[in-house]
Amino acid sequence: MLKISTAPHISSPKTTKGIMLDVIIAMLPAFIASVLLFGVNALLITVTAITSCVVFEYFFQKYLLHNEPVVHNLSAIVTGMLLAFNLPSNIPLVLVIIGSFVAIVVTKTAFGGIGKNIFNPALAGRVFLFISFPAFMSSWPKPQFLQFFNADAVTSATPLNIMKYADATTSATKLVEKAESLPNYVEMFVGNTGGCIGETSALAILLGLLYMLARRVISWKIPFFYVATVFILFAIMHETTGDARYDPLSHILSGGLMLGAVFMATDYTTSPMTDKGKIIFAIGCGILTFVIREYSSYPEGVSFAILIMNAFVPLIDKIYIPKVYGMGKM
Repeated sequence: MLKISTAPHISSPKTTKGIMLDVIIAMLPAFIASVLLFGVNALLITVTAITSCVVFEYFFQKYLLHNEPVVHNLSAIVTGMLLAFNLPSNIPLVLVIIGSFVAIVVTKTAFGGIGKNIFNPALAGRVFLFISFPAFMSSWPKPQFLQFFNADAVTSATPLNIMKYADATTSATKLVEKAESLPNYVEMFVGNTGGCIGETSALAILLGLLYMLARRVISWKIPFFYVATVFILFAIMHETTGDARYDPLSHILSGGLMLGAVFMATDYTTSPMTDKGKIIFAIGCGILTFVIREYSSYPEGVSFAILIMNAFVPLIDKIYIPKVYGMGKM
């Protein structure tokens, strides 16, 4: 029987479920690190986010859209894990559920589901919580390595907070009381700093990156050009001013840059399709991250930077659409 179908006619052994499974495996080092560093709270937040995302996607598709649920493709689990990784370890679980609703229902399913959403769902959920509940999203417990049930967690300033407000008299005094000094590179690399549960350990994130590159799940271009852009811009500021606040390596190892560059800026749906487009997208993310960190009132800028560049993806794809062989300019 002759089967007629629409283009493309090239088959691949890769499936959506297989890709999502690879991403989940790549996130396991960061998940393990979060539990080791932030204890049982990190586990509860992750489980709550995953469960909420799966439940919301299933019920919204089945009972409101009357479609066949596609939770079996594991994309809701990926969204839940990424949302959890972008939250502090002391956030109330009810807010995790609210963030999951925004991520799955408002940002993903309402646009048609996987492959049709404009913005990264996990980042949209995170930004909604950040804007709506700033007090809960700006309190950072210190890591308590292997102290899983420590109820007396002490909050501390993140490295980005320290660098951001080091020259502000009022803020500097408060921050110095919470953090005696900026963590060294080793502490920031392994994750022994304040921050969201899945972003502090650059080591764990790099392990996930190596796995995805080996499995050819993502291209190296977006993570490399994103991180390199931020590094170069802060290196220029550091060299021209001599201000330690602009130390480029500290900016690379702190905050959500590594997590965003590896797991969220590389999202298939919300990133460009072509290699040139990926590079432009990554450089744009890097520039916006630098601008927000340096010139806005926020010490961090990764979430906003990626979401803003998500909006430009259709335009980037249109500009860098591959020319059909044998055809003139379109």
